[in-house]
This record gives sequence, structure tokens and C-alpha cells, in this order.
Amino acid sequence: SFVIFSALFLRKKLSGSSPIQFKPVIFSEQGSSTQAPVSWVNPLGIYDRGTSLWLEGKGQLEVKGDQQDVEAQGSSSTLLSARVEEFNRKLRENPTDTQLWLDFIHFQVGLLTGNKMSLRAVLEKKLSIVDRAVESNPANVDLKLEKLHLCKELWEPATLQKEWKKLVFIHPNSAPLWRKYLLFTQSLFSTFSVSKVNSVFGKCLSTLSAVQDGSMVSHPPLPGTQEELLDIFLQQCHFLRQAGHTEKAVCLFQALLDFTFFKPDSVKDLPTRQQVDFFEPFWDSGEPRVGERGARGWKAWMLQQERGGWVIPSEPDDDDDEEEQDDSEIKDKTWPKWKIWLDVEASREANHWLPWRPDKTKGQSEEDCEDPDRQVLFDDIGPSMIRVDRPDLQLQLILSFLQFLGLPGPSGKFSTTSSSNILLDDLTFLEEGPDPERPLTSYDLPMAGICAVGHMTFLSDCRRQAGLCKAGEEFLQNVLQQTLQLISAQDQAAITLCWLQYEKLKVLRCLRSGNKRRLKSQGKRSKRLAKRLLKEPDNRSSLALWREYAHLEWLLGNLEEARKVFDTALGMGVTRGLNDPVLCNLCFLYAQLEVEQALNSGTVPTSKAVYILTKLAEGAAYTPFSGQSNPVTVLKARKAYEQALLSFLPEQITGSNARAPKKLHRMSSLVGCFGLFQYLTMGIDAADALYNRAIQKLISWNLNSEVTDGSLRRPKVFADWESVAVQHVSLLRHHANTSVFPLSRLRLALTDVLSLLPSSASLWQLYLQTENRYHSAGRARRFFHSVAKKTDSVVPYLFAITAEQRLKQMLDSVQRSRLPGEALPTLPNNGLSNRIRCLFENATATEHGAHCPLLWRMYLNFMVCDGNAERGSGIFYKALQAVPWVKGLYMDAVQLFPERVQEFLDLMTEKELRLRVPMEEVDILLED
Repeated sequence: SFVIFSALFLRKKLSGSSPIQFKPVIFSEQGSSTQAPVSWVNPLGIYDRGTSLWLEGKGQLEVKGDQQDVEAQGSSSTLLSARVEEFNRKLRENPTDTQLWLDFIHFQVGLLTGNKMSLRAVLEKKLSIVDRAVESNPANVDLKLEKLHLCKELWEPATLQKEWKKLVFIHPNSAPLWRKYLLFTQSLFSTFSVSKVNSVFGKCLSTLSAVQDGSMVSHPPLPGTQEELLDIFLQQCHFLRQAGHTEKAVCLFQALLDFTFFKPDSVKDLPTRQQVDFFEPFWDSGEPRVGERGARGWKAWMLQQERGGWVIPSEPDDDDDEEEQDDSEIKDKTWPKWKIWLDVEASREANHWLPWRPDKTKGQSEEDCEDPDRQVLFDDIGPSMIRVDRPDLQLQLILSFLQFLGLPGPSGKFSTTSSSNILLDDLTFLEEGPDPERPLTSYDLPMAGICAVGHMTFLSDCRRQAGLCKAGEEFLQNVLQQTLQLISAQDQAAITLCWLQYEKLKVLRCLRSGNKRRLKSQGKRSKRLAKRLLKEPDNRSSLALWREYAHLEWLLGNLEEARKVFDTALGMGVTRGLNDPVLCNLCFLYAQLEVEQALNSGTVPTSKAVYILTKLAEGAAYTPFSGQSNPVTVLKARKAYEQALLSFLPEQITGSNARAPKKLHRMSSLVGCFGLFQYLTMGIDAADALYNRAIQKLISWNLNSEVTDGSLRRPKVFADWESVAVQHVSLLRHHANTSVFPLSRLRLALTDVLSLLPSSASLWQLYLQTENRYHSAGRARRFFHSVAKKTDSVVPYLFAITAEQRLKQMLDSVQRSRLPGEALPTLPNNGLSNRIRCLFENATATEHGAHCPLLWRMYLNFMVCDGNAERGSGIFYKALQAVPWVKGLYMDAVQLFPERVQEFLDLMTEKELRLRVPMEEVDILLED
């Protein structure tokens, strides 16, 4: 009524005041179609039809949207209908095309979300298609897995678990299916417990062993079963380590090493399960096992049992070797109880990870063990015993155990590549970037991203000791000495090299910590061991060991001593020339160190490095550097390098070239030497062109190998490819830091190679440092997003989050440091917290990121440290639904929510995670 009255009043006023003139409002033709005619409710004709009808108290029969939207929607629905019809036609013609069925199922997401259907309706529609697909392909495992994946949101956990058991019962010979079942079992929080999951691992390995033996006649073994068996075994060991049950994991390794290398001849032809039955008496006999002092092995024990048993000599007590125990494990009784618990738990985790065995010479029995969980029963490890017959897999088993104990492996990577996202739990591979003082050699021992045994505590713990505890180091020495006797000379060289690299790694950690006293003592021990290893007859001519010893001396600051070692090694092996990859590797490191030393001392000449690389190409007798290199010899050396590289990188790589994989795998050190030689003699453009050519050849080989037998050798090719790419980018970055050089070329080289190698932590570290110089966060964000979409690895997400967190820390520090009233030198980016949280959400929502322990622990720490403790608590319980087995997650929660410590300890106890210090014991320790 008010609107009508106002309109009439305005009309009367206008008619009574003629001097006032108004211009008429002219509506366009396009708008006139929607205008209502002038009426008593619309005297000015300014309302549209819908408003006029509403004022009259009437309603429209139908309110149509914009005609263009309707047409667009109609066109879109027509296209979707045509696509659906095409799928249906193809599936009618080829009902056994499983990939087509899967494509049709995934196509439903866009089709049904466009129709604004509920999530449940989408899932039910997809499920009906899956059922049709399974009816047409009843033996296909992928379609059944897709059905279980869809039913995760529809069925109860008990029903889902029942269907999983039924599926692995029908397909017991499918190792990939078992792997998915294991991941499902260990990540289902409602039914999870460590003992249940461990028993499923045992059931999986024993079943696959029976398939491999031929004992299960109903199902033949599939290709690659041996490799899958070892991979699942290693996954079980890391599951137990992450759950805190390191004693069980160590015993699994000990048992399998004995079961593999010390097997009596009389049982070798029996099925695996019968071999395990004979193995049990040895395990329960109390005999020393692999890694323990005096271990003789299963075969020797069984032979001696037939002769009446051992005559055990009385050994003198060696009190000096016993580990010294502190009178009190509590450092400061004034600390809050939760902090005392964390400190004691972390300390015991670092020192008590070895299985406890009664010492019969001291009259000990099993009842003397204060912590029963430190003893491991045969029932815990027996079902997981598998046959490892192939020499390459036997070497992989030994190397995996050594890496489990903290030794660096080949290229810093763990053997279990298929489950790498689940293994990632160490923050150091994100934080330890290139050393400014060592721009070329920082990547000699890349981090694996996986905590060694005894080091998995809480995420923000900075107390990273250089090695293992005293008993652990002794155990490791015994493992190395005992396993070296069991393998071929070539494999012995690989293990000895890992041993010396471990000593170098401990020195590097001491260098990073800045503790000079610890560095001095560690340096003495490492040098003593290196000299002892080099004195052994088999190692005297090993250039790889000479290289590690020389680098060790260089890191300790003994440059002249290191040069003497390098020169001695070159004098022994330089005549082997460019065809020896180990010699190339030695010369490459020597030349890189000389370039870095010249840079750090402020001297420009690099003639010493040129001389080393020239002598390598000559292949003649070596004499230490005394002056400038002859230009003629430099030209001859370049020609020799070009010919050698051409033999390693032929113009045409085909599947018929059987030696191509082996040659390519040995190529990175040669490319490194030639690239550095070109850089020092001709400049960065020549070196850049060489590296680009080598990388293009590696890409073409990789594409070619996918068609041939490359699936077995691709990890080696990828490692070599990554090594060449890191050398290339490091050299470009070194040149950009010392000369005028367009950063766009460095960035282009990085983005090109990271698009193809998205899991390389070393390359991502270089990328972050390069983008920091651009100060262009948007470009980096777009690149991270494009790479993350195309890979199954969670590494790009982790580095994208790290980049944003570093930017946030920088902006926060700038704002904290300014004086009151002072203008900000940079604009604050208030949306960074939301962006980081969005990255975490996107990463954890992916299939490959949902079960990554490191990702969830970083997310939890970020939320609480950013001031969102309440939301952080929600993230903790959300993480438990994905990674309930990760003990470090619970320890992080204790540190971040100390008032709820007892709740978290009860949860750990319920899920059977390893709890070394119950809170009641802390009370007793405080009373003492």
C-alpha cells in the first residue's frame, strides 16, 4: 500500500508543477520484452513483469532464466548424452574392455555433478555401472577393487572388511591386490591394532610363498612375485618401525637373513612352510643371531645339534663394553610430567630398539626382562619368512637392512619404491638444502626422507644424533662383518662402499650441528675405519673407497692430505680412462672440490680442475699438478670426451640395443666430467648444450624402454637421469651466483626436468632456492599445481607447502621486527595461512597423499603453531583415520596438546602401539 500511495502522490505532484521538465526514460527493445505495461501498481512503467505481478498479488507460472544459459545448458546436455551413448555403444561391442569400463565409471563424476545430484546418488550410479562391468568380467581384479573403493562411503567397516577378505581369498596370487588390502587394513581406524595388521602381513607373505612354491596348485604364480614378496616384507618392517615396534622389525630382518644365507642343505628342497618349521627350534634355542656377538648361523647350529650340541667356553666378562646407564633417566624433575614422559620415551626409543636376549653367561632368564615387549616370539616373525633365492634380491635384502639402520643406500633411496609415500616420515629431506660453501658437491649423499631406526620421535625434534647408540653401532658393525662373508666380491664392494659412506654421513651431520668437539672425535673414528678397510687386500685397488676416504679428509679440513689420497688413487687407476665409471666419478668429485675451494678462497684460476679432467681423458700415467695445462692436451681431451660420450649415447637407441641400459646407467659420471671440463675451458653455453643433449637422450631411452624390457631397469635409468639433471642445474646455479647469467635459463632447465622427475627432492630444493631469487610466488604456485596434478608422488605437495611456509615465516619476521608506527617494507600477505591450509587439504585428499605420515604431521604442527589449536585437534583425529599406526603422530599430539597426554597414551595402548614408558612408571621415577 505504501508503494501504491507513493506512486499516486508522485504522479499528482508532477501534473501540478508544469515548469519542471523531465526527459522521458526510453527502454531498449531488448529490455522492453521484460517490462510490464503501465498500470495502477506500475504508474511509471519501471517495474518488470515479475514485480508487477507480485504487487498485484499474483504469481508467475514459470520464471525462465536467461535464454543463452538455457541454450548453453541444452547444448552441454546434448554433448554429454552423445558421450554417454558412445560409451554404451562401445561397451555393447566390447564388454570385456576393462579400461573402457573404468573410464565410463570415472566419467560419471562430471556427468552427475553437472546435474547437481547428491554424493550418495553419484556413488550409487557408479556402483550400478561397476556391477554391470564385474558381471561381464568376473575374473578382473581392477573392477572389483574399484567397487570396494566406491563402497567405502556406503558400507559399514565390518561389511567392507568381509568383502576384502573374500576378494583376496578368490585371488590369493595377486601381490598388488594384497598390497592394497594391507593398506586398507592398516588405515581402517575403527578395527586397527598392530597385532591384527602384523598377522595380515604374515598371512599375505605365507600365502604368496605357497603360490611361489607351487604348494597352492589352484593359482599359478604371477610374473614378479619374488620381487613383490621382498617388497611387502620390507613394508612390514617399516610398518612396525613407524608403530614403535622396532624390536620386532629388527628380528624380522635377523630371521630372514639367517633363513636366506644360513639354510642347511637338508631343507633347501622343502616347501617354505616346512623350512619354517625346521627354523623354529633354532630361533628358540637362544643361539646368537645375525648382528649379535658370536653368531654362527642356522646351518652351523643344526649341524652341531646332530653331533651333540656346542661346547660353550666360559667367556670373560667385558664390563667395558657395556653401555653406561645414567643413574636417573629424568633430566630435570621440575619439568611438567608430559615433558618428562616425552623426553624419557624419546631417549628409550633411541637406545632400546634392539631385541632383548637373556645373557646365559650371567645366569639371566626371560623373566629378568623388565619390558616384555623387548622380547620377540617366533609367532611374530615365523609367518613372514619367505624365500629369497636370486643374488640381486639377496643383495637388496642386505642393503635394505643396512638402510633401515641408517646407512645411505644407492642414490639415497630406499628399495621399496612402490610404497614410498607411506614411508615418508623424516622432515630433514625438506629442510636440508644445498650448502652455500659446497654448491656442486652438496648432493653427494641425498636424504631419503625416511627416519632410521631409533630416530623417529616428534617432528620438531632438533636433537638428531650423528649415528646410533653405542650398542646399536656395535650391532651394525657385526651385521656388516657377518654379511660381507656371504656374498660375491662385487656385492661385497657395494656394501663396503655403503659402510664408508655412512661414516662420511656422520661427519656431515657433525659439521651441520657445529659441535667441533664431536666432529673431532667422530673424524678420528671414521678415518681409522677408512684406513682399516683400505688395508684389506680386496679393497686396496677400489677407487670407490679411495674416493670416499679422500672426501672424508676434505670434509674434515685436511685439504693437503685429501689431495694426496686423490693423487694416489689416480696414480693407480687413471690409465683405465673414460670407460671406467668409478674412475670418472672420482675425478669428477676431485675437480668439483677444487672449483669450490677456489671459489671459497677467492681465487679465480681453476687450472687444477682442468688438469685433473684432462689427465682422465688422456688415460696416461698420472703425475700431480705442477702448473698450467698444455692447450694441445686440452684439445685432445675434448676430442676424447666427445668420442667416449658418443659410444655411451648412440645417435639411435633401439630396443635391439641390448647393452644400452647398462651403458646409460654408467653414464652420469662421464657426462659430469665432460660438462665441468666444457664449463672450465669453453664456458657455460658449451656445458649447457652438452647436458641438454645428454638429458634428451635419456628421455628418448626412457620412452623406448617402456615398450621393451625397461620396466625392470627403469629405476636405474631414473637414478642416472636424476644425477645428470642435478649436476646440470647445480652447475648453472653456481655460474649464476658467480657471474652475470639470466636466471630464466636456470629456471627453464629446472621446470623442464621437474616435469619429468617430480619425485626428486634434490631438484625441488634447487627450484625453491631459485624461485626465492625471483620473489614471484605466483609463478611457483602455478608450476607446483601443474606438476602435482600429473604424478602419484606426494613430494611436489610437500615442497609447495614448504615454500609457502618459508614465505610466511619471512613475512612474519618482517612484521615482528618493525618498530611501532614504522611503515612496512613489504606488503603483508594475510591469505598465506589459508593458502597453506588449502594445500594441506588438497594433498591429504589425494589417494597418494592420504596415507603419508609426514604430510599429516606437518599439517597438525602447522595448524597448532598458527594459533588454531581447536582445528588442529580436529586434524589430529582426521589423521588417525588415515595413518593410525604412526607413533610419531601421537607424540606430536602430546607435545602440542599436553593437557590431554593421558588420553593419547590410552589411545596408543588401545591400538597396541609401542609404549616404552607408561605414565605410572614416570610417577615411580619421580619418587626415586
